[in-house]
Amino acid sequence: MFGLETSLFILLFLCLFLACAFEFVNGFHDTANAVATVIYTNSLKPTQAVVWSGFMNFLGLLTGGVGVTMSIIGLLPTELLIDPNVYHSMATALAMLITAILWNLGTWYFGIPASSSHTLIGSIIGIGVGYALLPENKAGLETVNWDKAIEIGRALLLSPLFGFAVAIVLMYIMKKGISNKDIFKEPKKDTPPPMWIRVILFTTCTLVSFFHGRNDGQKGIGLVMMILIAFLPGYFAINTDVDPFKLQAEVNTVQQVITKIDTTKLSATEKEGYHKIIKATTGLTTILEDKTLTNDNLTVEKKLEIRKDVLSINKYAKKLSESDAVSLSKDDKSALKKATAGSSPAFFTFGNSGSGLSSLTDFAPTWVMWMIALSLGLGTMIGWKRIVVTVGEKIGKQHLSYAQGASAELVASFTIALSTIYKWPVSTTHVLSSGIAGSMVASKGIKNLQGGTVKSIVMAWVLTLPVTILVSATIFYLLRTIIG
Repeated sequence: MFGLETSLFILLFLCLFLACAFEFVNGFHDTANAVATVIYTNSLKPTQAVVWSGFMNFLGLLTGGVGVTMSIIGLLPTELLIDPNVYHSMATALAMLITAILWNLGTWYFGIPASSSHTLIGSIIGIGVGYALLPENKAGLETVNWDKAIEIGRALLLSPLFGFAVAIVLMYIMKKGISNKDIFKEPKKDTPPPMWIRVILFTTCTLVSFFHGRNDGQKGIGLVMMILIAFLPGYFAINTDVDPFKLQAEVNTVQQVITKIDTTKLSATEKEGYHKIIKATTGLTTILEDKTLTNDNLTVEKKLEIRKDVLSINKYAKKLSESDAVSLSKDDKSALKKATAGSSPAFFTFGNSGSGLSSLTDFAPTWVMWMIALSLGLGTMIGWKRIVVTVGEKIGKQHLSYAQGASAELVASFTIALSTIYKWPVSTTHVLSSGIAGSMVASKGIKNLQGGTVKSIVMAWVLTLPVTILVSATIFYLLRTIIG
């Protein structure tokens, strides 16, 4: 009979394994989009393409920081991230992982370029919905972070539309500006294109792979961090490399700025946020001014309290600083941002996102980043063929030309890079597929699209969120009901 500690270790190992499996599937599902153009146009041999793409995904993830990771974690109700019951945490992790992996594998099997981003985000929102249905949760659906969900949903919706439109414009510019028409021709079988075209396609493949790692790879890090916080809060509830007792000045700054706000001008929701900040800063100050406590003797309960208070401060401070009803000076808003979210991270960031109070919660250990980077990189090297055929041959009625591949990947890399800067998780699959669709339309109009394939992609786009929300909520609710 297994002891309690052994059982928990097995459950932790299982959840971490499934998180790596999700990122592995993400690699051969999503990253196939990055290598589709160079393989299909004979610019690189398949083995060369997937190894290089895997390496660039690996590099992108390691240098991308954790901004997108925190956006993903922010979708979960805070109560689930500070629940001391490890079996409740197990239900959260398993429901999320099982749903995401099943949908990813199913769409990959049928060669449909569906979105791992939609899949994971739907699974996480489903956890929040399932939690809202539990009898002990009196707040209902208010526990779901709808503001964050809407923000991410907007990015997921607009990014492929942006990719579609910009690809059309870019193709038009290329047609007007490039006199050599070889770039607009379909690839000849087993014949590499001219060197200058190969260089362009190789460059765009590299950029998509790199920025895919920086954006999509962080979702896997988010999964692992949710698991670690749930199973080992003593080590991962807050960043143990940061001494919270040295952040009292930041807490004081938040209190000083917030108390300048004229609450009579605030809406009911904004007043609620104001009072939550006051409560959180008061709670933090009580802990940080306790002379009996140090960074070395903080209990798990205290660490969870600190995490909850910091998340509450950062969440509502951001909302208030963006409100037109808050009459704060530019300097006050800047001071508030610096105290909470800290300065913007550098382009190359390893494991942390910013400074200020967020340095306590926005982090990932180096070993987690390496583990996910390896899973993503290895996944890239396997299972790419189904998606490559769809991207190269089945979106448009004509086969993909060199110009279409280059324009779609250039647009995709730019869109993903921009989204990562703003910490938005976007879908590489949908951005690139819509870019290819746009390039096909730019060539011969809307009639140049294959209706069946486009319909399958759009259906997957439309159905992914509701299906994964429903499945994840059901699994979570059943597991929590069984566990109690």
